[in-house]
Amino acid sequence: MKKHHFILLILVALVLLPSITEAQCAMCKASVESSQGQKNSVAGGINQGILYLMAVPYLLLAFIFRKQLVTVWRVIRKKPVAEEDL
Repeated sequence: MKKHHFILLILVALVLLPSITEAQCAMCKASVESSQGQKNSVAGGINQGILYLMAVPYLLLAFIFRKQLVTVWRVIRKKPVAEEDL
């Protein structure tokens, strides 16, 4: 029974979370638009942050599945896969 309550709590939190975080988006959008033409603008920092946040999950997945990626790469290149190379 407690498991069902926990799942229900998580679902309610996920439903309510976008409405809580949506208020910040207008402030970020306004600051990006106001500093867009400047050399060291907020927009550049936000874009770099987005790229960083986007790259980290892909790097983690590549690190976790590195043996499978090496195997796939060698199959694509038509080289035999040696166990000691992995």
